[in-house]
Amino acid sequence: QVQLVESGGGLVQAGGSLRLSCAPSGRTLIVQSTGWFRQAPGKEREFVAAIRWIVGNTYYADSAKGRFTISRDNAKNTVYLQMNSLKPEDTAVYYCATTRSWTIDTPEGYENWGQGTQVTVSS
Repeated sequence: QVQLVESGGGLVQAGGSLRLSCAPSGRTLIVQSTGWFRQAPGKEREFVAAIRWIVGNTYYADSAKGRFTISRDNAKNTVYLQMNSLKPEDTAVYYCATTRSWTIDTPEGYENWGQGTQVTVSS
């Protein structure tokens, strides 16, 4: 099955920016969507953003609207998450995942997951 590799995490000051990437490793499958989720210590995994591969529709959690932008590069089969105006509450491990279903914002609806990349925002 498809393996996903996230990159671009790191330490940034509040108000700064990071761009995360999600690229496949191995055989690429046709999927409906790629989503970004995050999980902070002691918290459940939560939805951040998602994009439909064919039509390009994008979806955002309220916490991400106006600050984060999800995009795709069809030639590279890569999805990006541009994160601006970062806040300490954005600190979490960020995961990308793919789904062949109509799922948008539920982690249980995604089949393939990357290993995650740490994002730490200092105040």
